[in-house]
Amino acid sequence: MTKSISGKTKVCGLIGDPVEHTMSPAMHNAAFKEAGLDYVYVAFEVKSGSLGKAIEGMRAFNIAGLNVTIPHKVNVIPFLDKLDPLAEKIGAVNTVVNDNGVLTGYNTDATGFLQPLLEREIEPEGKYVALVGAGGAARAVSFILAERGANLVIINRQEELDWAADLAEKITQAFGKAVNAMELTRGNLAGALEKADILVNATSVGMSPNDDETPVPANLLKSGIIVYDVVYNPIKTKLLKDAEAARAETISGIDMLVWQGILAFEKWTGIKPPFDLMKAEAVKFL
Repeated sequence: MTKSISGKTKVCGLIGDPVEHTMSPAMHNAAFKEAGLDYVYVAFEVKSGSLGKAIEGMRAFNIAGLNVTIPHKVNVIPFLDKLDPLAEKIGAVNTVVNDNGVLTGYNTDATGFLQPLLEREIEPEGKYVALVGAGGAARAVSFILAERGANLVIINRQEELDWAADLAEKITQAFGKAVNAMELTRGNLAGALEKADILVNATSVGMSPNDDETPVPANLLKSGIIVYDVVYNPIKTKLLKDAEAARAETISGIDMLVWQGILAFEKWTGIKPPFDLMKAEAVKFL
């Protein structure tokens, strides 16, 4: 059991805007309790104009660790002292560790995405991956996949095709491996999925309350492909239901959500919390 909050209790938290619907306090406080750690996790709503003050507050209050969510993952970087090499390549931070006033930024979104693949003994090296989306989630996903040696094609809506082209160029420069960007059309999807080993949806299409939407027509899915949806609400999206019907292997975004939390927890405390406990706490919210 954790002790009651005292003068010795260490504080961790989340900064973002909005934060009302976050599952992180439930996940982390349950894990602190299970591990018998004298820690507490709270969510702080921080407006964009107050981000610098919030990070100075982290130092001043000696907050042990923070998660960083929308809209601060990129803009927080100038306020930190150091960046983990992967976070530096991605250009986004979702976890900050305070080591005696020295603030280091990490990206556990990327490693959190990778972990469910490795758990299933799916090694990205040499695999052909069709990635739908080019926003914040796609950025973390694409960099970790490229680092692990995957062959990537990035597919995005015509209105934001320049995002995909920019991301493809950044990955090509960072890893010296050509990455193609293409418009999200049925023809392009069909062509990419013909040779894809893994399909990743890194968009918000299919997220509650729009549960009946999918970025990929069901008849383009096939058995033998791995379909990974970063959307975690609902746990089983239309894309994943369609993939199951096509006898494809599926991975839900809830696993990525829990793993990014586990990896952050481990960086703050040195202890790896139980996956099942944190997942159960997250699922209670959905």
